[in-house]
Amino acid sequence: MYSIIELLAVVSSATFGILLARQHRMDFVGAFSVAFIVAFGGGTLRDLCLDRHPLFWIREEHYPVIVFLLALALSFIPKLPQSTERYLNFPDALGLGLFSVVGANAALEEGTSLFIASLFGVVTGTFGGVIGDVICNRVPNLFRSAPLYATCSFFGCWLFFLLNKAGVPETYSVALGISSIVVMRLFAIKFNWRLPQADDGLSSRLTPRL
Repeated sequence: MYSIIELLAVVSSATFGILLARQHRMDFVGAFSVAFIVAFGGGTLRDLCLDRHPLFWIREEHYPVIVFLLALALSFIPKLPQSTERYLNFPDALGLGLFSVVGANAALEEGTSLFIASLFGVVTGTFGGVIGDVICNRVPNLFRSAPLYATCSFFGCWLFFLLNKAGVPETYSVALGISSIVVMRLFAIKFNWRLPQADDGLSSRLTPRL
């Protein structure tokens, strides 16, 4: 089951990366590079930290081939409209949900605590997008005031854990964990849900006076 989820996560994240690259008018090489990094960046960081070898995309050698073919196919799509941003939301949210639960489960298999596993779920789900944003010269959603992103991943991972502990069949706990992340992320974008941040008054008091 987790292999299928991981494959879907790769496809969703790669699609997001390709659309992001096309939005920034990159050619095939640029689109493949961004898609590759978005699809594999978070999982690679997870595997390195957990000392899992070979890396998941080297072990499953068909993953890079799939990303390559997706980039090749989508590179021939006519010029994307200016409103491409809204098309990025669904594959982004889906990839976040799928990779988060897969990453959290991979950490549990390595014997980590639930809290550490939830952090690895967040890393797996978000850090590919972080690197992709940096390449595209965008401030990553993870590091700025933006609709909930890592919070969605963290919440969904814990829902997955708690349902498992409650004896819910794993198929359902996985599905509900993923669904909660995807729905929460899409609602956060639609309704602009954000974490509290320092107000301007506090910010000005903390700014050194020159």
